[in-house]
Amino acid sequence: MIQYPDYLPVPLRDSYGFEMEDPMIRSDLQSGRVRQRRRHTKVPTYSSVQWLMTDLQARMFEAWWEEVLISGTEWFEMLLKTPLGGLQNYQSRFRGAYRGPTLVGVSLWRFTAELELLERPILPPGWIGVVPEFIRYASIFDQAMNREWPESRYQTYMGAFDYSQNQEWPQ
Repeated sequence: MIQYPDYLPVPLRDSYGFEMEDPMIRSDLQSGRVRQRRRHTKVPTYSSVQWLMTDLQARMFEAWWEEVLISGTEWFEMLLKTPLGGLQNYQSRFRGAYRGPTLVGVSLWRFTAELELLERPILPPGWIGVVPEFIRYASIFDQAMNREWPESRYQTYMGAFDYSQNQEWPQ
């Protein structure tokens, strides 16, 4: 999988967001009511992104888009912030040609694009219906596991154990 280059900046927060395609189809009935049903289960999700780049980054971005992504047609992995929390890798591709570069200030360039995500950034199926408490109190659980609970003896002496197992033994 092609990786988004680490020498390019992450997208700006300005105008950053996600939008999904409508997964429903509606049919008007003769009675005046409307029948709704699911059109598809894999809902395409799009993300609006913008970057501010230096002259060098702008040159490299355009070359990467043209040569590596073959004019933006290839899928690539990119770190994106989603409501799931933190930065995570998502398989993305450009939905069309990017807009820009537009000069901002003295020597920064703004690029704007819309990305299509292969997977929708939502919780895996089953979590919200079966154990919503795990999701609701995840931050408390995380603090308890990492800060409040004492370290076990196994963790305390793991460094010494690891050293004893990996040192060179005399013959």
